Amino acid sequence: MTNPEDAFVAFENVQKSYDGETLVVKDLNLFIGKGEFLTMLGPSGSGKTTCLMMLAGFETATHGDIKLGGKPINNIPPHKRGIGMVFQNYALFPHMTVAENLAFPLEVRKMGKAEIEEKVKRALDMVQMGDFGGRRPAQLSGGQQQRIAVARALVFDPELVLMDEPLGALDKQLREQMQFEIKHIHDRLGVTVVYVTHDQSEALTMSDRVAVFNDGRIQQLAPPNVLYEQPENSFVAQFIGENNTLDAKVIGMDGDKATVQFANGETATALAVNCGGVGQATRLSLRPERVEVGAQPDFNSVTGKVLEQIYLGDHIRVRMSVHGNEEFVVKVPNSSHHAQLAVGQTTELSWRYEDCRALDAA
Repeated sequence: MTNPEDAFVAFENVQKSYDGETLVVKDLNLFIGKGEFLTMLGPSGSGKTTCLMMLAGFETATHGDIKLGGKPINNIPPHKRGIGMVFQNYALFPHMTVAENLAFPLEVRKMGKAEIEEKVKRALDMVQMGDFGGRRPAQLSGGQQQRIAVARALVFDPELVLMDEPLGALDKQLREQMQFEIKHIHDRLGVTVVYVTHDQSEALTMSDRVAVFNDGRIQQLAPPNVLYEQPENSFVAQFIGENNTLDAKVIGMDGDKATVQFANGETATALAVNCGGVGQATRLSLRPERVEVGAQPDFNSVTGKVLEQIYLGDHIRVRMSVHGNEEFVVKVPNSSHHAQLAVGQTTELSWRYEDCRALDAA
């Protein structure tokens, strides 16, 4: 989604304050394409859920415009926006059967009985719950209730579906299964989905693009692989995936390459991304799987001390002390040609400069 004019959902200069003083959403400009699966990701209090609630109509923007299909919807009440909604707590009517829960949004839209029955059947089949129409929510497991909540959000064929932490109450295995089911439904229907979560692995698994929120602003908006491989600042680097950091000072710049110096005087090179100029403090960002044990020709090289090893089957997670960071992690493949390390051992670590990003000092 590169052209704001083509946006199906648009936030234009949107701000939100609950008390008239503190902004929980600050100058938000976000444009979402039709059929896109966009996730708003961030820690608690970052503004992501407030943005979703403003789009749904349950909160009002303090400033700016929210548009759907090119038309402002700021003053349109929630029930007239035609948006499907899935909540973490399912929000099913306990006194109604599953089929009645799904029929309700269709009855509100004054559809005929035959059409309602057809749409309810189709929605239940979509989430593999065709035999459960006569049950009540209390007779279903958490995963089954969440499937019904998804079906109810889709039963009236909305063009936009909003999901607020919908899998947060499920156990790990069921949550991962539902991630793929929701993604497959999205791919099949082509509906636009705006999804809110604080779980970064969930965001990476499901999304076309992810908007990483912190302190009321989008820190970076990009496809999952770009967020992981090319974080633009220290917050995104730390929030997305496992990440090693090393504090240093910039002592030289050559194009996109920064030369940095650690506190003990050793130097290294890194990709200059967001590190300021010579003399500025920087924080290096380096993924654990990009670090090699042992010196390599033309690689950066530092000394690390082994503090802990955890056997994880396909790899060994080695926690090390490197330049004052005692949480520096190296993922060593579990293969015969990798020498065994021992706790307390000192060894050389190396990496390519392109795999190390010089970011803001945070």
